[in-house]
Amino acid sequence: MDLFQSPALVTYVTVIVMFIVALVISRILDRVWARTLPWPRIYYLVSAPGVVVHESAHMAGCLLTGAKIKNVVFFSEKGGSVTYATPPVPWLGNLIIGTAPLFFIPLVLAIITGIFVQYGGCILPVTPISLNTSGAFVLLVTTPVSIIYQNLIVHFNGWFLLYLFINVSLVLSLAPSTQDLKNAAAGLLILIGFGFAIIFSGIPVAVGVLSGFLLLISTGLFIGLVFELIAFIASIPLIALYS
Repeated sequence: MDLFQSPALVTYVTVIVMFIVALVISRILDRVWARTLPWPRIYYLVSAPGVVVHESAHMAGCLLTGAKIKNVVFFSEKGGSVTYATPPVPWLGNLIIGTAPLFFIPLVLAIITGIFVQYGGCILPVTPISLNTSGAFVLLVTTPVSIIYQNLIVHFNGWFLLYLFINVSLVLSLAPSTQDLKNAAAGLLILIGFGFAIIFSGIPVAVGVLSGFLLLISTGLFIGLVFELIAFIASIPLIALYS
């Protein structure tokens, strides 16, 4: 088999693309909501739950990597922030801390989704768990549309409006900040290069371990993209005003 057509390489490149797309969509939506809402306080209100979860993700990353937390700010004119000491392994620690929201927030959204399905009666289709099926990308587009149609048109559910608010708020804070990405840049480059080295080495055990890790990461990113598209559809009126 041609190495450039191997499943591991295709999945690896797909995960990298998904990471970039998830980051870009979150940044665009945050910019749109910040620029089009008539009063800043409304934007702060909408984004508040997301900011709290975003900074909590950084704090969890600090605890996981052994970096001492110096200061935490949830609300300010410049947004939230977590100041921390240099992790014991800087490139890895900064990578985990800086990108933590991109994986932590979809997890929180998945838990919240389960709660609204169980106790709010919301109709929320199960998202695909990986990109290993041919229809995964089709479902990525059709699932958010189906969710909104089922809960607002077919069977109107007031609880879904609250779910939509929480979803939008968390998605606005999904992407790491520019400073987060700067802190994580070295770690990202090292990790990406290491992944390509494993794939091109062709060592079965190493490629197998990497494939398992990619399955986990792709699941989180895929779920994050589904939630982002739901927020994108809900933001269409503001996007029209912004343009």
